[in-house]
Amino acid sequence: MAATGSEKQGTKAYYVTTPIYYVNDAPHLGHAYTTVAGDVLTRWHRQRGEKVWFLTGTDEHGQKIMRTAEANDVSPQAWCDKLVEEAWKPLWEHLNIANDDFIRTTQKRHTDRVQEFVQDLYDKDEIYKGGYEGPYCVGCEEFKLPGDLVEAEDGTKLCAVHKRPVEILKEENYFFKLSAYGPKLLEFYEANPGFIQPESARNEVVNFVKQGLEDLSISRSTFDWGIPVPWDEKHVIYVWIDALLNYATAVGYNENPAKFDETFPADVHLIGKDILRFHAVIWPAMLMAQGLPVPGRVAANGWLMVGGEKMSKSNLTGIKPQDLTSHFGVDAYRWYFLRAIAFGQDGSFSWEDFTARYTSELANDYGNLASRVAAMVGKYFGGELPASAADGDAEKAVQDGLAAAVAVADAKIGEELDFQAGILAIFDFVKQVNGYITEQEPWKVAKDESEEGRARLATILYTAAESLRAVAVLLNPIMPETSQALWDSLGAEASLGALAAQPVQSSATWGQLPAGATVTKGAVLFPRLEEPKKD
Repeated sequence: MAATGSEKQGTKAYYVTTPIYYVNDAPHLGHAYTTVAGDVLTRWHRQRGEKVWFLTGTDEHGQKIMRTAEANDVSPQAWCDKLVEEAWKPLWEHLNIANDDFIRTTQKRHTDRVQEFVQDLYDKDEIYKGGYEGPYCVGCEEFKLPGDLVEAEDGTKLCAVHKRPVEILKEENYFFKLSAYGPKLLEFYEANPGFIQPESARNEVVNFVKQGLEDLSISRSTFDWGIPVPWDEKHVIYVWIDALLNYATAVGYNENPAKFDETFPADVHLIGKDILRFHAVIWPAMLMAQGLPVPGRVAANGWLMVGGEKMSKSNLTGIKPQDLTSHFGVDAYRWYFLRAIAFGQDGSFSWEDFTARYTSELANDYGNLASRVAAMVGKYFGGELPASAADGDAEKAVQDGLAAAVAVADAKIGEELDFQAGILAIFDFVKQVNGYITEQEPWKVAKDESEEGRARLATILYTAAESLRAVAVLLNPIMPETSQALWDSLGAEASLGALAAQPVQSSATWGQLPAGATVTKGAVLFPRLEEPKKD
């Protein structure tokens, strides 16, 4: 049985991937949702001090790309180049996505290795020539089974995902012996129950495989926009075989053995649930056939819904991320979708919900806390952070609350991919610190100018500032610009190390912010929202 990513020890990087996205159009919120999740996950592991590799990229072959390019009166390569350089890469930069690599399936480093992989399978008698006729969805780039179709009022068969008519294709193709891997896959799923996440996705895949797998067409012969089949150039390699192999080609498959051994397989493939079978059935079967290790986990997020419909360009609900970042800011955008939607479940987006959460949690709870603490240190201690001198039960409760928040957030975000629960744990601690300040009433304690009164006031404000220091570390993977601004406001010295280098676990170690640090009240972390302009 092939080893999973979690079974490979030593110097292996924590390897996370997003899907590689079709470049038939510009990215929308759904694409950004998965990519931000991957960025947060890998930033979290970097803060643990782990070696990390984060891959994203674009899928540039196939009939859908070819037709889109033709409709725009340009070559497929020119269309891909334009979209990648003018839409996809700029958006990831705009959203502060810290990917280590960006793979394009038209790159030679990819196409050569794909041909070698497929040739190896052919030489091993895992691929044979045959014919196929059946319904095909160009939008999905997939032959459909009867259960994958819905019927329109006039009886037309539609793709259940895109709600568009399928095309009946008849081709001479090459086939991968996928059917032979059904028992091996079921054995693997049983031995590795966490391989597919969430549980509903796992159940769907297991039931699908139990019904029996058909061999998979891995070539197309009616168009030429793809990687040529090396032994028969009248065919191009099926776009999904091409696409899945990016996870191997990007990290040195058949080219850089050292890089490949220290990175592959992926620890986590983050995907949309509509491409679950490709990643949880076809991909591991391909790897088993080649004798390569199987990924650690395939995590399928749900759909972002607008008005009850999946967000996509095809149904005109493809909102641009910039529509939101221009109003709420990039950090709030990164925070909102992981906070509002349980990863793995469908979730509905609304402008009203985003506004309400921003105002309540970011502006009022978090931003206002940072402003109040900085203002009071400035007012009562001239901007110089005092030393804690009179810790008591109230301070111990805050310290315990921080330790609990760190433990929960680390487990939920770093291991379980439950971003929502991890973020809630952090913000529960923010609420606790707000409650602490309300109960301790430092503005009243400040009226007591005795030595005991000053010591008590110093303790309250140090406790609040040190709590914010820890929150900045915990929220850095989610909101890096805001965390850096808060870090600077707290006067964190160079001796503490760069924020991004602080191990997550160390944020629970109390007392890292030095007394005497200069605390300044910087710009408001989460400004009041302007009323959206109306047409």
